[in-house]
Amino acid sequence: MSFPLLLSIVVLLWLLLVAGGAFEALRHKLLLRSIPVRVHVNGTRGKTSVTRLIAAGLRGGGKRVCAKTTGSAAAMTDPEGREFPIYRISGANIIEQMRMLKRMATLKPEIVVVECMALQPHYQSLSELRMVRSTVGVITNARADHLDVMGPGERDVALALAGSTPVRGDLFTAERDLLDVFQESCQDRRSTLHGVTEDEVAAIPDTVIGQFKYAEHAENIALALNVCEFLGVSREDALQGMLTLEPEAGAMQVLHVRYFERELVFVNAFAANDPESTGRIWETMLKKHGEGRRSIMLINCRADRPHRSQQMAEAVAQWTPGSKVILMGSGTFIFVREAMKYGLDPDTLLVMEGAHMTEITEVLLEQSQGNALIVGMCNIHGGGEEVARFFQNRAIEEEDV
Repeated sequence: MSFPLLLSIVVLLWLLLVAGGAFEALRHKLLLRSIPVRVHVNGTRGKTSVTRLIAAGLRGGGKRVCAKTTGSAAAMTDPEGREFPIYRISGANIIEQMRMLKRMATLKPEIVVVECMALQPHYQSLSELRMVRSTVGVITNARADHLDVMGPGERDVALALAGSTPVRGDLFTAERDLLDVFQESCQDRRSTLHGVTEDEVAAIPDTVIGQFKYAEHAENIALALNVCEFLGVSREDALQGMLTLEPEAGAMQVLHVRYFERELVFVNAFAANDPESTGRIWETMLKKHGEGRRSIMLINCRADRPHRSQQMAEAVAQWTPGSKVILMGSGTFIFVREAMKYGLDPDTLLVMEGAHMTEITEVLLEQSQGNALIVGMCNIHGGGEEVARFFQNRAIEEEDV
């Protein structure tokens, strides 16, 4: 084959690829136009919760809504509120967003609520500008997590999250400390910023929070209510819709367990994997359930989340000390190294890297000495779910938080 002919074939193939890509982009753009309102939810903590709250609140107001979450258990919710798990053959990939939008469009929703699944800053922007093209953006907060990808600091995290700001749309956020980052992104993309105020959070009383079937944060509720009200649903109707939600996989739970003559309080806080949220949970649970009980931190490490282990180790050394700190999962040496550096008492540490769930639960029962508060933290995946399920299956009572 002559070189000119080979070159012609290569050029033709390249042109076909470009034409095919352009056609797919056009088809996706037309698909998005068939969905009048698209809500894209991003943030460090609470993305899944806020996605579910907004969708439930809009359904409470009679809106035809589909939602897609990517949290502890990825799922799609249809307009009737039924959740269907999303099965992935080869792990998570942001291209999934386009497939799910296509699937939801067939149900002819008025509104879709989509949780952002991108971590890399350029993928967060790509997901917004090319895949979701939201009319309403939501950023829950910006905290020091995934610093290996979005760091090194909190401000860098906020800048990465700002990539999901809509173009000529509206952005809602409960973040207050780094609000200026989102003001700049809204100015750049000609969108309007709507911040949740401290007064709006304080206006969510404990009596309302107590009506939820799982532990929910006032900040998440206030943020979701503002979005629902903006989209034409009264706060009263939206709240009633939200109160019907069942707990998501990985939602925080406080379980009372009586097992082999041991009285245990197990707190499933594995999904609260940033130090600020976890520390608040630990201190709250100590005040509420720690008196007269041994206090045990069960920290699930992941070798592929080294920065999370480093952050948690530094934070744990500053919290009220526990009777025992048990490490499970993988990459525990990172936690041990950092914890020793920040002054954690080595006598409180027990490393169980790679241990089977039954071995971990046996050690927890042994360490409880009959009466203990056990708080699972750091990562839900990599063993956390299995331990939480063990205690949930044996709970005699689940406490409202």
